[in-house]
Amino acid sequence: MERDFIKELGYKALDNRLKRISDRMSHDTRKFFKQIDIDIEPSWHLVFKLLKEKGMLTMAEIAEQLGYTHPSMVVMLKKMTAKGYIVSEKDTVDKRKQNIKLTQKSLDLFPELKQIWDSCENAIYKMLKEDLSIIKHLDEIEASLKACSFNERFYNEYQTKKNENT
Repeated sequence: MERDFIKELGYKALDNRLKRISDRMSHDTRKFFKQIDIDIEPSWHLVFKLLKEKGMLTMAEIAEQLGYTHPSMVVMLKKMTAKGYIVSEKDTVDKRKQNIKLTQKSLDLFPELKQIWDSCENAIYKMLKEDLSIIKHLDEIEASLKACSFNERFYNEYQTKKNENT
């Protein structure tokens, strides 16, 4: 068996391990969509679901509700627009705002997408052996980072070590 350096590092490589898992799941999901000949990206499902629920939102509202940065949201929404899944139109009250909504193409595809997402959710649930305690841990990590950013924590630890060595 090959050495798994990231796994050996344990909590010291938490961000790398989470990214590796996320990348693997996204890659496999992308591969699945190609197998069934649907031209969407795995990361788009949250936008589909959110717009289906809300009807119409601005880019800022979508980014805020998903916790994504504005630049990453711009890229994602441009791709979705280019593929014909969403459209944007000027707000009738505030002409600076662009309201985003699903196209008929998306709405027509939605029943199949729901079946796909349900299957994916079931696969994840079974992969976790029906133990959702990881979600509690992720919630705790996110709450902790919201209370005090990783940058601040990292900087404080660095300064403490630096002061101990002087």
